[in-house]
Amino acid sequence: MPTPLIDFLADPTQVAPPRTVRIDFDDGSFSLRSPVALEPYARCIGEWLERWARETPDALALAERTPDGNAWRRLSYGALREAVGRVAQGLLDRDLPPGPIVVLSDNAIDHAVLMLAAMHIGRTACSLSSAYSRMAKDFTRLRQMLQALRPALVHASDAAVYGPALAACDLDVPCVFSANADAWPHGIAFASLAAAPETPAVRAAFEAIGPDDHAKYLLTSGSTGTPKVVINTHRMLCANQQQMAQVWPFLQHEKPVLVDWLPWSHTFGANHNLHMVLAHGGALYIDEGRPAPGLVEKTVRNLREVQPTLWFNVPRGFDMVLPALEADDALARDVLQRLRLAFYAAAALAPSTWRRLQAVAERVRPGRPLWLTTSWGCTETSPAITSAHWQLDGAGCIGGPLPGLELKFVPNGDKLEMRVKGVSVFPGYRDAPRESAAAFDDEGYYRIGDAGFLVDAQRPERGVMFNGRVAEDFKLSSGTWVSVGTLRVDLVSRLAPLVQDLVITGHDRDAIGLLVFASPAGAADAGALRERLRALMAELRDAGAGSSRCPACALVLDAPPDAEAGEITDKGYINQRAVLIRRAEAVARLYDESDAAVIR
Repeated sequence: MPTPLIDFLADPTQVAPPRTVRIDFDDGSFSLRSPVALEPYARCIGEWLERWARETPDALALAERTPDGNAWRRLSYGALREAVGRVAQGLLDRDLPPGPIVVLSDNAIDHAVLMLAAMHIGRTACSLSSAYSRMAKDFTRLRQMLQALRPALVHASDAAVYGPALAACDLDVPCVFSANADAWPHGIAFASLAAAPETPAVRAAFEAIGPDDHAKYLLTSGSTGTPKVVINTHRMLCANQQQMAQVWPFLQHEKPVLVDWLPWSHTFGANHNLHMVLAHGGALYIDEGRPAPGLVEKTVRNLREVQPTLWFNVPRGFDMVLPALEADDALARDVLQRLRLAFYAAAALAPSTWRRLQAVAERVRPGRPLWLTTSWGCTETSPAITSAHWQLDGAGCIGGPLPGLELKFVPNGDKLEMRVKGVSVFPGYRDAPRESAAAFDDEGYYRIGDAGFLVDAQRPERGVMFNGRVAEDFKLSSGTWVSVGTLRVDLVSRLAPLVQDLVITGHDRDAIGLLVFASPAGAADAGALRERLRALMAELRDAGAGSSRCPACALVLDAPPDAEAGEITDKGYINQRAVLIRRAEAVARLYDESDAAVIR
């Protein structure tokens, strides 16, 4: 029988107790830090693979569905290390010019092997979202990214699928494909890249890697301009895994088993999840599903079959899986049976989602509450800055700072802007000195752009409440500030299950408005959704909610958020700014008193 949650969280050999020190400054700002020193960490990413290939060579490292979808292709740590060594040799033999090894396609074993092989010999790896190659109507953004990256070699899973995107980018670099390489001029088959046996040159290159060498480049979303290339060093990535291991010491006793779809082009899926598996000798089953209709069913199947011990997801991912769990106790029991925790990040979790997850757990595993927890960070911080390594009462708290980091709170308007300094913070953006300088304040703290406040000002160890993006907040014409992030989560929760998401409007206007994306249930009963929106606005108004909390108008949008246009990211959350820009006409309609479609 698994350890009861309360005993597990109270055991310091399993989960570190919350400990935080507050330091106050004369200007009204203050900082938080962990009193626990950061322990030694790996020199480079490859040391994890070397360790587990030596200690547990037969243990499963990676698995992916076979092309027919009926079985798993599995790779042990010994086999993974052998494949990495052979591909690393293939890269060395090609005597490539400077530049990153770039992957255009989705998560896959070949993708992982190539990334790890590049980093094993001191080359920089970079994964780009497959949406730029597969979903775009044109390939302008992909072309801009590749021009900025100046890759030494590009890989994609299938030349037949990714060939049009590559052709539009006019690249003069070696192109490697896992399938249909002969469909591309001078295309290189992935198998041929791994044809030669490893030589001592691979070991020599591995030993020469320094902690501050570039391991990866990850690109920011670029929703407000050209994406920036974020430098991730080996030191950053290895230190961050050690930081998380110190607050989750149970990882030393329980090798993590994950079913994960989160893309390796983003820091959550790659640096947090994949690296956690590699750092602790766990197993990652690559999920071909997504939080989208027609794809989430694959995720549910994989969760049931594998029964992971840790479940990492974005809030939309949990929302999409929940109806299946709520409708089928046997399925829910299978999925939750071995689960140690469910972890959300990348966006705020609605309180309704929190309650639904706990209700399912209570029904199918009574007496064993589900540990729902989270962290906070970004691409520039490896990613984790904080961790909620204790039992939370509900969504909103992002935890406390990890060892080796200092989190500073600086007054900014009516909020406290959070900034961070420490070993896992990036050194800057590639080839962008101006943007790099602007990212840090005069004291060397990275300006992450988020706001927060203490759960309890007298007890900093109780953690930090997330308070939205500073840049997303706006003032009404009255001068009243609107906290977009916190209001959005509250309203989406109140409108569940009829609303998928919504965007807050009202910048320099008299009142808040809502652009509403209906859920399948809301779309199926448009009348019920309109009445619920009207009733909620009346409830808030009658309860005396101020202008910063009380929407005066709402418009249900006909079209769902468009991922290609940047309205919804690969991780499944709404890009508020992109929606407002793209749907400016809908925003104007909200404030047109004569528009009968607007709900008031």
